[in-house]
Amino acid sequence: MKTLTVIIPCFNEEGIIEECYTRLKAVLDTLGPGDGMLFINDGSTDRTAQRLDAMAQSDPSVSVIHFSRNFGHQAAVTAGIHHCTTDLAIIMDADLQDPPELIPQIIAKQQAENANGVYCIRRSRVGESKFKLWTSKKFYRTFNRISEMEFPLDTGDFRLIDSLIMQEFRRFKERGKYVRGLISWVGFKQVPFYYERDSRRGGESKYPVKKMLSLASTALVYFSKKPLQAATGLGFSAVLIGIILAVWYVFGKIFGYTQAESGWTSIMITILFFGGIQLLTIGVLGQYIGVLFDEVKGRPEYIIEKMVNGEPKTSDSQK
Repeated sequence: MKTLTVIIPCFNEEGIIEECYTRLKAVLDTLGPGDGMLFINDGSTDRTAQRLDAMAQSDPSVSVIHFSRNFGHQAAVTAGIHHCTTDLAIIMDADLQDPPELIPQIIAKQQAENANGVYCIRRSRVGESKFKLWTSKKFYRTFNRISEMEFPLDTGDFRLIDSLIMQEFRRFKERGKYVRGLISWVGFKQVPFYYERDSRRGGESKYPVKKMLSLASTALVYFSKKPLQAATGLGFSAVLIGIILAVWYVFGKIFGYTQAESGWTSIMITILFFGGIQLLTIGVLGQYIGVLFDEVKGRPEYIIEKMVNGEPKTSDSQK
């Protein structure tokens, strides 16, 4: 039997974390020895840390990584993969929207298909607003159109990966990670598993609109150069329009079918148009330059304050 670690990022989950542990423990007890849970406390400001420590002290199958501050969900998932030593890992959130009871079915799917990974596709998403459902759907489809490779639609971080995928994932050096995209990018045999997503059992969503936009921006910048190509196309179009307008006004002045000197409206429209194009292209370039700036600094992706029931390992991202 292959050993399994369930990786669970946590941020201010004191209201749900004990139920998450109880349900996970019941599932893991049916699977076999050597399986465990790895909680990553991403700088929680409530009593999540104390409750996780109490679980780890009473149950040796529970390990906890405490970050020195909040580094974000993707950094927490990355830390879990860096510190996972089992044959398989399942990534899931603590909010129980992804039911732990599906884990045996996911493992069975991986074994039946002899796959390296199983990505979970949400048939439905109970308890989420129409706005979030619509934006999520549009993002995945737009992202696939402009990215350099095809990614599974309607998937999150809930998935199973084996030691081969984890080994390759640890080689990635970039600090700004879009984890689900990178795992897909690794390749190998990865198969879908369809399920019904539950509503959140407690607390608040840790992905408000601002964070959703930030994650979408990271995904687009790290996996596509098409925004740069679009900026180049806009610049070329603006130049072409400028040449056409110049020819139009010059010949209009010569042949008398336009009054160029009295065209205040046309001048303002032209200035606003070209100014908008320039600001847009500068903004796109700025996004890519900002990513380069963050990567060149070489700061660690996360900092571990302490680890319970385990010793922190030195990862490439922490060197």
